Amino acid sequence: MKSWNASKGDIAAILASDHRDPFAILGCHEVKGGAVVRAFLPDAVAAAVLHPASGAAVDMEKRDPSGFFEAFFKDAKWFRPTLRLTHEDATSRDVVDLYSFAPWLGEQDLYFHGEGSHLRAYERLGAQPTVHEGVSGVAFAVWAPTARRVSLVGDFNAWDGRRHLMRVRGNSGVWELFVPGIGAGEVYKYEIRSAEGKMLLKADPYGQCAEPRPKSASVVWTTRNYEWHDQAWLEQRAKRQPQREPMSIYEVHLGSWRRLPDDGNRSLSYREAAVQLADYVTEMGYTHVELMPIAEHPFGGSWGYQVTDFFAPTRRFGWPDEFAWFIDYMHQRGIGVILDWVPAHFPRDAYALAQFDGSHLYEHADPRQGEHKDWGTLVFNYSRAEVRTFLLSNAVFWLDRYHIDGLRVDAVASMLYLDYSRNAGEWVPNEFGGRENLHAVSLLKRLNEVVTAEFPGVVTIAEESTSWPGVSRPVWTGGLGFTFKWNMGWMHDSLKYMQTDPIFRRYHHDKLTFSLLYAFTENFMLVLSHDEVVHLKKSLLTKMPGDDWQQFANLRTLFGYMWAHPGKKLMFMGGDTGQRTEWNHDATVQWPLEGDERALGLQRLVRDLNRLYREQPALHRLDHESAGFQWVDCNDVDHSVVTFLRFSGDSPADYVLVVCNFTPMPRHDYRVGVPGAGFHREILNTDSVFYGGSNVGNDGGQEAQPVATHGQPWSLSLDLPPLGVMFFRVDPT
Repeated sequence: MKSWNASKGDIAAILASDHRDPFAILGCHEVKGGAVVRAFLPDAVAAAVLHPASGAAVDMEKRDPSGFFEAFFKDAKWFRPTLRLTHEDATSRDVVDLYSFAPWLGEQDLYFHGEGSHLRAYERLGAQPTVHEGVSGVAFAVWAPTARRVSLVGDFNAWDGRRHLMRVRGNSGVWELFVPGIGAGEVYKYEIRSAEGKMLLKADPYGQCAEPRPKSASVVWTTRNYEWHDQAWLEQRAKRQPQREPMSIYEVHLGSWRRLPDDGNRSLSYREAAVQLADYVTEMGYTHVELMPIAEHPFGGSWGYQVTDFFAPTRRFGWPDEFAWFIDYMHQRGIGVILDWVPAHFPRDAYALAQFDGSHLYEHADPRQGEHKDWGTLVFNYSRAEVRTFLLSNAVFWLDRYHIDGLRVDAVASMLYLDYSRNAGEWVPNEFGGRENLHAVSLLKRLNEVVTAEFPGVVTIAEESTSWPGVSRPVWTGGLGFTFKWNMGWMHDSLKYMQTDPIFRRYHHDKLTFSLLYAFTENFMLVLSHDEVVHLKKSLLTKMPGDDWQQFANLRTLFGYMWAHPGKKLMFMGGDTGQRTEWNHDATVQWPLEGDERALGLQRLVRDLNRLYREQPALHRLDHESAGFQWVDCNDVDHSVVTFLRFSGDSPADYVLVVCNFTPMPRHDYRVGVPGAGFHREILNTDSVFYGGSNVGNDGGQEAQPVATHGQPWSLSLDLPPLGVMFFRVDPT
């Protein structure tokens, strides 16, 4: 054996795809007397190296029948080899040697990744189309610290794990490889040999595109080159004060919002949905859409909440650039886009994050910490720095690459509590013996600090169902730092009250008024979400008691009360059309048919409520301040009537009076106290015939009388419509 020949042990390790440092063997290496080039080319019957000076093809010696080749260049220095491969069919092709490139990742990348602070790890890990050392190709990097070896496999190498062995970077646990000559659209996975020798085939945790389901491979992609047209929107967004502005959100499951029954019941594409959804949202007056999780997921029945590809928009509706076009179009139409984000858990699918390198890498090893029994999923190990990097950079990714306007963080309560949905003995206390998940708390605080600092005007919204203090208070005051918190208490109490027969509502009056005892402890968002219209809970309409007329009247009353109550608004699709069946993710929304006047009337009401909400500062500006709300009377239990004032803060005379009658009995000459004189114009009445009501009202309004009532110096004597909400505003003098 010549002095420059690779040892039989090294060759055997390469052939077995079990060499931890292939760069030490393959590629070009300076040796005594010259340079040697080694390559493993199992698909070549012969191979040559193009001489770096003359360009002549220098034949390589085939050291092993499996395809291990070597060639020696006397007196040569290191050079980057171009290899000429000859195949069985006598065709040949030239390739740049894989193992002649310096590392792609810098030491800072590895340091910050391992520290848990790399906020843009998606720019370095995963698959990055790039030019490296003057050569076009794709740089791949993946974290698999306990793996014996990692290989890149894909269509470009016939899924042969022996051909693209990756190198590990020191003690970082990160493996990388630059592959010249490939680009966007290549399909790939990582073939991982675990410490125990088990072979795993995994999609890329940082992959920015995935194959359409049921396939599961990653696809090389980047949206860095997408040409955006929403600069005006972004500049305006950065100047906004979300808590003091109207926010009426239309929650959408993109796959079932509008299907095409004449075309195989297929869902709309990103581009189709953008145009039609923007038209609808604009017509209805919503300010934002909220998309249920758009990251790739294998099971449609999870509605997107069991994510496998955290950086990849689902291919169900198109390519990543088409999702970017969706956002871009919405912004150009003046519509914000909020994305449901799921950092609480992930599914057990074998190709994804679960036991990624054969060890419990992204999840806890202890099932008392690592399993979500309710959902059959796995809990992220928030104490691990690299997992923090993964989640934080994932949040930044959607805001940076896709210009998302807000993240609604799913299942926050399950993150905050170590004993969430667990019995005694089924959970592990924190270091102080408590039930708080301190690492998750730290992650959420850091998330909100980053969003606030780097993306002005972007909101974060917590779906948090407990009394955890300060969810929407700044981190520097001890809060979690979210912009808003879902008001789950208001949702459950209001729906329970409205589902009660009006005869018995007097006994449940506290369900209606309790929310105002805590309404200003957080920046609340009032929600009627998808969770309330599934799993045999009925649709919003059919939750309501009574016959068809009363069901619609009750729902109109609920909506009127919701839009008048302090807090931003969220409505799940189908609620505003009076859908009669529960939501089905495989079926389209039930759109009102021509002639269905009650459903069309309900739709018109929501449109007008949104308009009123935007036009009247008193209905939104002080949503989260007690100065914006005052009860007139919350104690009329016998009549199930509540009356209150909303203020804008501009002046004491700038208010909206709201009167709600929660029974089907009209009330005549019902006296309501008001702060001042003047004509109180009826600016909206949910009982209007235009909305499908009985048209009981007050002839457009009423002049206040100097009759003290409810502790106010003036009052109105009103006719209250059955199951109706009225809004009044004083005419300017």
